[in-house]
Amino acid sequence: MDVLVIYNFFYWVQGGYAAWKLAAPYAFFLKEDVEVMIDYSSMPNNQILCVDMKSFYASCSAVMLGLDPLDCYLVIAGNVERKGSVVLAASPRMKKEFGIKTGSRLFEVPHDPRIRVEEPKMATYLRISTEITRVFNRYVPKEAIHTYSVDESFIKVDGAVHLWGDAQTIAWKIKDDIEREFQLPCAIGIGPNLLMSKLCLDLEAKKKGVAQWTYGDVKTKLWNVSPLREMWGIGRRVEKTLNGMGIFTVGQLARYDLAKLEKKFGIMGNQLYHHAWGIDLSEIGAPIMAGQISFGKSQILLRDYKEEKEIKHVVLEMCEEVARRARSHRKAGRTISFGLGYSQDEFGGGFYRSRTVDQPTNITMDLYRVCLELFDENYEGKTVRQISISLGNITDDCEMQLSLFDLDGWKKRELGYTVDRIRSKFGGGALLRAVSYTGAGTAKHRATLVGGHKM
Repeated sequence: MDVLVIYNFFYWVQGGYAAWKLAAPYAFFLKEDVEVMIDYSSMPNNQILCVDMKSFYASCSAVMLGLDPLDCYLVIAGNVERKGSVVLAASPRMKKEFGIKTGSRLFEVPHDPRIRVEEPKMATYLRISTEITRVFNRYVPKEAIHTYSVDESFIKVDGAVHLWGDAQTIAWKIKDDIEREFQLPCAIGIGPNLLMSKLCLDLEAKKKGVAQWTYGDVKTKLWNVSPLREMWGIGRRVEKTLNGMGIFTVGQLARYDLAKLEKKFGIMGNQLYHHAWGIDLSEIGAPIMAGQISFGKSQILLRDYKEEKEIKHVVLEMCEEVARRARSHRKAGRTISFGLGYSQDEFGGGFYRSRTVDQPTNITMDLYRVCLELFDENYEGKTVRQISISLGNITDDCEMQLSLFDLDGWKKRELGYTVDRIRSKFGGGALLRAVSYTGAGTAKHRATLVGGHKM
């Protein structure tokens, strides 16, 4: 799952950036009183489904408790013993009647005998998520499935319409299969690209069950959206800045001067503009499968990290984990990829860069050194909320060569395997680096979790 998440997050960052740069020539800017036109005939016109499992954690737990996910009053909290614990999920009725949703605090939950508060069962949620992906695979090949998160996926159905019917027919079949086999509710948005399918999901399908948008719906359905934060990709901070520029609806954003947006937001200004027109040129790529070997880890941090020292502490912990995963398969790699995702309040964004070294390695400090190089070259000083690291260009560990310039290389390699054996026998938290005991460290806490939460 971790490797997939790496791809998931930066799929939008890299693909999205490419989209805005490529799409720019198709925007024609005239005088302010003349309608701006976009030539949609040159844009992708695929059939993309965006599938969202409604209140996934809460719905799974409801089914396990014999409750109706849509009718019960259920809250999933990280730690039921702590009143300040974060609500990880809440059933639809909790959201509708009490305003309790993901991110609320446990002390906000009313004392009502109808309400049940449960801790998460992450191992079960992950297993069910995998089983649901297999349902998608009945209709399309794995290469047409993009797992965005544990409860959300994109599916390209262009090649399946001759077998199963049009996109709406396929969407209803998938929805019916999931509800019949798992008793779990879901919603599906359909669009000509990933962005439009996501917007359709958030703004219409979550209310109707299944909905479809085309480019013809941009002006009638997307441009009326207000407040701006209701649109995917716009956080409160960016919304406040846009409001200060006189922009309060997506339509106003679409008609705003691109040059001024770029001057204010940089590349993200270009992205904002093309989002408002429903443009996205990124494509669903092949997921990472067994046999397509790489080892990686992605972590959404529990809080925003601003200090470079703290960020580097977590990077070291994650390099340790990626190296361990490679060693567990007796593999080493030459290409180290490193990425940061910025806080949504800073309009998200981030970077994802790779560097190939001369010799394959699975040594923690080798990975860490390269990650620090990429960090120093690309970090913009923004608040960080996600970190991703992967090791690719894989070879067998036995192909690692001794270097005349690193006489301790073999000792470092053997030390890594020794540490792995200790952790395997006594638990992941039995032997940790000193940074894991600092306020920034996460490994000590995560050693007790599955999927970032209690099992």
